[in-house]
Amino acid sequence: MTSYIIRRLLISILLVFLISVFAFSLMHILPGDPARISLGEEASQETVEALRSEWNLDKPLLTQYGLWVSGIFTKDFGESFAFNRPVYDIITERLPRTIAIGLPSIVLAAIVGVCFGILSAVKRGKWVDQVLTFFSTLGLGTPAFWLGIFGIYLFALKLHWLPVQGFVSPTKDFAGYVYKAILPIFCLSFSLQAYVARQTRSNMLEVVNQDYIRTARANGISERSIIFRHALKNALIPVVTIIGMQVRIAIGGSLIVENVFNIPGIGSMLTTGVQNRDYVLVQTGVLIISLVTVFCNFLVDILYGFIDPRIRESWS
Repeated sequence: MTSYIIRRLLISILLVFLISVFAFSLMHILPGDPARISLGEEASQETVEALRSEWNLDKPLLTQYGLWVSGIFTKDFGESFAFNRPVYDIITERLPRTIAIGLPSIVLAAIVGVCFGILSAVKRGKWVDQVLTFFSTLGLGTPAFWLGIFGIYLFALKLHWLPVQGFVSPTKDFAGYVYKAILPIFCLSFSLQAYVARQTRSNMLEVVNQDYIRTARANGISERSIIFRHALKNALIPVVTIIGMQVRIAIGGSLIVENVFNIPGIGSMLTTGVQNRDYVLVQTGVLIISLVTVFCNFLVDILYGFIDPRIRESWS
């Protein structure tokens, strides 16, 4: 097991390195001079060159990459051109907001999606299955921004149950956080629930038709034990993979939900950085999202062994 974990860890580190190189190269390939964009067209060439020197833009690309990577280990990500603030301060301010919305969305999507998928598979062909399948299809095809606007119109403007926008840190006011985060979390998790439910239903239907399930029924084992102790374990492997992949969407792809509900998180930060050619901010943001995604995929790989004994045996 130790050798398996070390191999997966080395692969994860390699992935993070390749992603950092890609993000660094991509931002430098884009046209435009960040110093000129920051100062404006009316600035003199001497002023632009001085700013380029201050931001290390006059150095070779390998030197710039080395300075950026070495600064990460000392929490010195550089200065943001767009916000005129240290990138580290911006990340530590905005990342908790995105996590406070994204993490509950993933947990909610995992719990609700798995439960709905199991129920839909067990009740296949009945009205419960048809209703849940309808809502799953609706979730896959409903844009997050439309769902957010509809939720604001119904629950905020008409019923006055929830606020229109805003965000409160859960560490400062948990009740206020729950009150303002209900709509954003629901909007972000709705499509994720649909993905998980569809995947769970499909896997459960495939597993319950296996020979060992029919043998278990013939031996008089209760249906609940068959579903939760035998079928669910084998059906969860692809579902866990889907849930792990949703972390990237919930953390990095929350731009639409953040804009609709006016939550200054990582998504809106990256948009501002791209629009202003703030390559230091974008590089660091992409790296943070990559680290979270790769770490979650690493945990998913480890979780496989606890779900499927065959994978656990291959570790030895």
